[in-house]
Amino acid sequence: MQIDFDPGIISYGSLLDIFWDNHEPSVRSWSRQYMSAVFCHDGQQHNLAAQRKELEAIKLNSRVYTEIIPYSEFYLAEDYHQKYALQHNQEIMNEFKSIYPAFERIVSSTAAARINGYLGGFGDRKTLEGEISSYGLSPESQTQILASVRSSTRFHCVR
Repeated sequence: MQIDFDPGIISYGSLLDIFWDNHEPSVRSWSRQYMSAVFCHDGQQHNLAAQRKELEAIKLNSRVYTEIIPYSEFYLAEDYHQKYALQHNQEIMNEFKSIYPAFERIVSSTAAARINGYLGGFGDRKTLEGEISSYGLSPESQTQILASVRSSTRFHCVR
């Protein structure tokens, strides 16, 4: 994924913390397509990512296979990878299809991205409760999404 962020709101280092806390860097990927990597846009990002990689190796007392690579171009994943959790909830996905008839619009939708994250177990229920009415979904879908999101989650979404 590529993240556009405002360093006045969240630092690159904080994004790296979230990254390192939410994947297993000591396991080699079975395919280059699924490798763990940080793509850096400049030397400062590269140096910070490399430092964090070294700290992770020390913390785990293991080799870290995550690669630190200069960014060159971003490629979208195949459609079957897009909004993966959302695509596995046919009822809510159908509602998004009625809002965005072209799949590319679902892929670029912030609402679909947020709901996909919640359905995937990320984010917190309180934040979801505060924003769910802004997504243009039916009350039935809102209720279904809220029912699927527990109060405890993998990590707290940064806004």
